[in-house]
Amino acid sequence: MKKVQDLEAAQALAQSERKRHELNRQVTVQRKEKDFQGMLEYHKEDEALLIRNLVTDLKPQMLAGTVPCLPAYILYMCIRHADYINDDVKVHSLLTSTINGIKKVLKKHNENFEMTSFWLSNTCRLLHCLKQYSGDEGFMTQNTTKQNEHCLKNFDLTEYRQVLSDLSIQIYQQLIKIAEGVLQPMIVSAMLENESIQGLSGVKPTGYRKRTSSMADGDNSYCLEAVIRQMNSFHTVMCDQGLDPEIILQVFKQLFYMINAVTLNNLLLRKDVCSWSTGMQLRYNISQLEEWLRGRNLHQSGAVQTMEPLIQAAQLLQLKKKTPEDAEAICSLCTSLSTQQIVKILNLYTPLNEFEERVTVGFIRTIQAQLQERNDPQQLLLDFKHMFPVLFPFNPSSLTMDSIHIPACLNLEFLNEV
Repeated sequence: MKKVQDLEAAQALAQSERKRHELNRQVTVQRKEKDFQGMLEYHKEDEALLIRNLVTDLKPQMLAGTVPCLPAYILYMCIRHADYINDDVKVHSLLTSTINGIKKVLKKHNENFEMTSFWLSNTCRLLHCLKQYSGDEGFMTQNTTKQNEHCLKNFDLTEYRQVLSDLSIQIYQQLIKIAEGVLQPMIVSAMLENESIQGLSGVKPTGYRKRTSSMADGDNSYCLEAVIRQMNSFHTVMCDQGLDPEIILQVFKQLFYMINAVTLNNLLLRKDVCSWSTGMQLRYNISQLEEWLRGRNLHQSGAVQTMEPLIQAAQLLQLKKKTPEDAEAICSLCTSLSTQQIVKILNLYTPLNEFEERVTVGFIRTIQAQLQERNDPQQLLLDFKHMFPVLFPFNPSSLTMDSIHIPACLNLEFLNEV
């Protein structure tokens, strides 16, 4: 009987110990989650590995489906811990290595739109984080109480913010250069030569009807749909990677300016496309581009305004060009074209057939007389490489650092949550 009692006592004790152990384990897990303050700690000797896995060797596709700009958030959490322990050497070293790592990636992938867009998104987000959590009240107006707890405590990183801002401008310029390089070979063919309105080839100027492309290789001709598909691709990549909407608007304003400049320059140099039918074709193509902007909610970008010279050139090709009243109408309409450009288009204008008269010298002189008071630039062609200054408005994030999950694919197991 005593043995049975001893056995029962032993079992009860073991069960009590097991329950206590489980309770302790449960409490430990809860405390860890509760205490995570959105900081990441790493040993100094792991810095090179951090930069390699998070910057230089990182492929954007690995992060599909994760929080956009994840590398920027992870880097900020590492910076924040170095600030928390008051280690200025570690802060300086990490920021310098990060900036050099990004420059290295951009140099290696200087023709890759996706990679360049990815690092523009992340560089801008890191810049926003350094502002949002700087402790500067001007950048904290939209912060929650929890976010204010994640501010830097010891260091003023204003100088690094300027370096990141300069780097963002360089990356933006590289992104535009890549996008323009892809689009430019399509523009003349798509905007001026391809027949997007069926049946217009029958009303091309006599002697030019067989010409479909200015290129020797007919396979290199493009339709407007190809240009729109390419712009759709650019837009999707930038949105998926979390690039600020204000920057995306500026990208398309720049690209539409280039479409305008390249198309107008070709029009000013080619007699075969200066006709009524080309004017009609251009107006249709421009309306398709405007519709695309509205469909993507990009109509507030200023992109349409950059097309104004081309819109007016298309209208000029379709207006009557005989009487003094016609001359007056042209002068009042074509305010975005210089006198030199208007005169050049009128000189090049090619009648559709023998029944349509050429523009007379007298009519062109009437135009010149009416426009002589204009203080126009003497330049005939537009600078299609002109770049508008880019602005990066402050765009705080609603995410809190302690809510960010680091996926295993990044191989950052050596980072410790603090």
